[in-house]
Amino acid sequence: MAQEPQSHPTACLALADGTLFYGRGFGATGDTVAELCFNTAMTGYQEIMTDPSYAGQVVTFTFPHIGNTGVTPEDDETGDPVAEGMVVKWDPTEPSNWRSVDTLSNWLAARGRIAIGGVDTRRLTRAIRQQGAPHVALAHDPDGKFDTEALVAKARAFSGLEGLDLAKDVTCAQSYRWDEMRWAWPDGYARQENPKHKVVAVDFGAKRNILRCLASAGCDVTVLPATATAQEVLAHNPDGVFLSNGPGDPAATGEYAVPMIKDVLKADLPVFGICLGHQMLALALGGKTVKMNHGHHGANHPVKDNETGKVEITSMNHGFAVDSQTLPDGVQETHVSLFDGSNCGIRIADKPVFSVQHHPEASPGPQDSFYLFEKFARYMDERAG
Repeated sequence: MAQEPQSHPTACLALADGTLFYGRGFGATGDTVAELCFNTAMTGYQEIMTDPSYAGQVVTFTFPHIGNTGVTPEDDETGDPVAEGMVVKWDPTEPSNWRSVDTLSNWLAARGRIAIGGVDTRRLTRAIRQQGAPHVALAHDPDGKFDTEALVAKARAFSGLEGLDLAKDVTCAQSYRWDEMRWAWPDGYARQENPKHKVVAVDFGAKRNILRCLASAGCDVTVLPATATAQEVLAHNPDGVFLSNGPGDPAATGEYAVPMIKDVLKADLPVFGICLGHQMLALALGGKTVKMNHGHHGANHPVKDNETGKVEITSMNHGFAVDSQTLPDGVQETHVSLFDGSNCGIRIADKPVFSVQHHPEASPGPQDSFYLFEKFARYMDERAG
């Protein structure tokens, strides 16, 4: 069943089941295919679009005011948008923010990303929740000419994210150093000039603000590509190893990452993982991961810390989850989602090794979980004696 076309629609979202949504296109023209998800965050659309974890996905924003604060290079989480496209309720207005340097539409167009406005995002979100994340084709044509049968066929032909290793597509091409810290008024981004700890961060699709949080916690960070071996990681003589977020199926990326993680664990170093890094740490410890119905995407997710009883409001972006029932003895479940009870954190009982499913760097999102970076630094302090 199709949503009633508007008078002059210039964009079309075609679901694999044949459902069509018409609206007004902005950003780049052309078409793209992807998995469709929804994000409930009220702020941070630029950070979301440049989060490498969104590779292979079109993002539906449930909050209607998207684009109203414009864009600024300071808010990019990687060099270019990684999400394939965006779906919004209301057309973006002229930006009103002192940090804005361009409009969202211009920013998307310059980076080859398609967007559609004027869509009933509530109806679309209900469909995703009830039926699971669908495969879609998104098209933007200023003349409003769409071959809807071809778009539906493209959506149906999309292979999906299950079994797909996308980390290799978004990782860095070569190693680099990072010393930029979190943004702070009035100076913006300062540099870490007196680091205490050497950290190797394995980049499966790392967000810049995660690296900033490590630097702010006193770390001298060296970033290595996703395909780095344990020998390459340990050759830097790190005080700790960080496993980053990233897109795709953790089991697929784990084909080469899990052996590396297993060997790094033998070195008895502090290890900290986030999102995809969390999932692959679990795989390395003997657990399993599963594809979720529609995933968790937003900045309002309540997570309970089982060890303290504290509830944190967190930012999340993942379509796979660790199956807590498969965790072996000696691996404790530290955090759980209060939305659905899914696993959100683990640690090895007698080692400084831990990980979380959510995004503690708060970009975008609340800052409740910043303490995890300090915890990682504390583990490195304790190991140094």
